[in-house]
Amino acid sequence: MKIVPRLSAAQPGWFAEADVVVIGSGIAGLTTAIRARNAGRRVILVTKDVVDAGSTRWAQGGIAAALDPSDSAEEHFDDTIAAGAGLCNEQAVRALVTEGPVAIHGLIGLGAQFDTTASGELALTREGGHHRDRIIHAGGDATGAEVSRALVAAVEKVRDVELIEHALALDLLLDATGAVQGITLHVMGEGRRDGVGAVLAPAVVIATGGIGQVFSQSTNPRVATGDGIALALRAGALIADSEFVQFHPTVLYTGPEAKGQQQLVSEAVRGEGARLVDASGNHFMEQVHPLADLAPRDVVAKAIMRRMRAERARHVWLDGRGIGDRWPSRFPTIFDALMAEGIDPRDAMIPVAPAQHFHSGGIHTDLDGRTSIEGLFACGEVACSGVHGANRLASNSLLEGLVFAERIGRVLGRTLPQRREPVSPNGTVGLLSETARSVIQSTMTEGAGVLRSGDSLSISTSVLESMTFTPATEQSAAAWETTNIHAAASAIAYGAAIRTETRGSHWREDFPNTDDANWRVRIAVRMNADGSLSHETIGVDA
Repeated sequence: MKIVPRLSAAQPGWFAEADVVVIGSGIAGLTTAIRARNAGRRVILVTKDVVDAGSTRWAQGGIAAALDPSDSAEEHFDDTIAAGAGLCNEQAVRALVTEGPVAIHGLIGLGAQFDTTASGELALTREGGHHRDRIIHAGGDATGAEVSRALVAAVEKVRDVELIEHALALDLLLDATGAVQGITLHVMGEGRRDGVGAVLAPAVVIATGGIGQVFSQSTNPRVATGDGIALALRAGALIADSEFVQFHPTVLYTGPEAKGQQQLVSEAVRGEGARLVDASGNHFMEQVHPLADLAPRDVVAKAIMRRMRAERARHVWLDGRGIGDRWPSRFPTIFDALMAEGIDPRDAMIPVAPAQHFHSGGIHTDLDGRTSIEGLFACGEVACSGVHGANRLASNSLLEGLVFAERIGRVLGRTLPQRREPVSPNGTVGLLSETARSVIQSTMTEGAGVLRSGDSLSISTSVLESMTFTPATEQSAAAWETTNIHAAASAIAYGAAIRTETRGSHWREDFPNTDDANWRVRIAVRMNADGSLSHETIGVDA
């Protein structure tokens, strides 16, 4: 497998300097920016769209934490470990579950307002894989929107955080020692800073979110094009657990031609009693897992795909009619979206099918967000501390972004890497045409989707390897994004082909069993100088 070592781009026409540059404005990026600035660092926050357009605002599910006196961090730990199918970094999980409640109260202190009971306590619900009610929500199913609102308002109150919107990060700048010293970026629009420029900083935090547009259908927004993974790969950073892509089992099915971001029907709907039904009217999850419809997401997604294949159906049904008149108040966002599609869930079943939702892999980090490159940090979905293992537990994603952003903020508050001059980058430059995007998406969906095999992955790999990069391709945001999508797709397909077992969200039809003797290890992928990919195996707790 090969990717392009550098993006084709003009030389920077403007420069800015900071102590810390944060790329991304979801829960991870915004929290990091706030904490770093409060520690006295000069911070520039870069985001590809407007500041509140990232993945966080779309989160319908909530934030998981042991907030009830009858619950415990240890029980949250156990549920997370179980969902991770043997590959969770236990130290990372302990940090998540023990620091999570404090971090949530810190978020509340910044102005986030969560749903409460009649007595004023935080309202707690349950989702798949959890054995306790420990999920907090805002506005029923608008948790992400409320978290984003509160954090954007908090950033605006923090003086001297410079915000650069409509800016696509292109490549990392490195010094002669290989340490990061900033980024190049392209700002779309007119003004004091537009076109290609550079932000010089001895600390760069990648918080760019997910890889949703690698696949044909996803719950992720259009801006989720794998930019952070591509940035890190091209700089030589390790990418861990790339093969573990979580497909949400219940995404509204609107037809075979549907592309891009799709409407998620939250797991919380099943938490309120909705049940999955096949074309014959059977509630099939009872025969699959002890938790039935609230089994871990990989179990539910694979069960749905198998049932769809057996019945040659394009979708199954989610029967939420028992929720009745509570639909508009409990799930207002989902209810409105369904009604817009002509589906009244109070008296009609909902057609659903799996779609890409979350990437458990990403840029390999330690417990404080440090990557394998000095000065480079990563946080949120783009990062991989090992906290999710082979499959993320429901509602741990926002918590991960919050807890590990706090940790990065503390590190940056204590010390900064040394500032040095970046050197001229080496390596072949190139871009893919925007037209390659749909080809990448279809081949990844067919060959590296919910159900995979050696043959399907071989086809995906061949298609990705056959694509031609050219410096002459017109430089545009669409071409840069497509080239990033290719890099992320290559890492995913490469890792999936290597792991010859089934584990968590990685299902190999030709290797249907979990193989602890050979594969209770993590696969870490890196780019070599010529753009080829190689890998090493690392310990579960590495």
